[in-house]
Amino acid sequence: MGKKKNKETPGEVLVCRNPKAVKSYDFEERYEAGLVLSGSEVKSMRERRADLEGAYASVHGDEVFLHKMHVAPYLHAGAFGHEPRRTRKLLLHRHEIERIRGRLVQKGYALVPLQVYFKKGFAKVQVGLGKGRTKGDQRHELRKQLDLKEARAAVRKIHERDQ
Repeated sequence: MGKKKNKETPGEVLVCRNPKAVKSYDFEERYEAGLVLSGSEVKSMRERRADLEGAYASVHGDEVFLHKMHVAPYLHAGAFGHEPRRTRKLLLHRHEIERIRGRLVQKGYALVPLQVYFKKGFAKVQVGLGKGRTKGDQRHELRKQLDLKEARAAVRKIHERDQ
């Protein structure tokens, strides 16, 4: 068996992922957005104490906000800490916000955070714009992945036998 590949690119430090979102949505577009944080939030995230479970993003006016992302309180913050599940502002270009707003008014589209990471020292969040999958779609996707895995195993077995 080969080594598991690290999906992080050089200079990026992964904080957390949202694996349920990848299973529950078909993403058409992905955006990288800056994340407005307080000092204690940055320090807590550098310790990888954040979670995207149940988090979502929305557009209000000309701004995009991330709701219900949990960032654990920083232990050494004292009285200057932060609220763990506060709404945080996302930084995107105006044309990206307009494109997202246009898609969100269509039925079935959602803006979902996929992962949070540090890139060149700045906190970033990758958000995906996509439609929710039905239970049948999810089962079909799992079956497709299982079939692909079995096919690869069969090819590997034939290749090993020939050598």
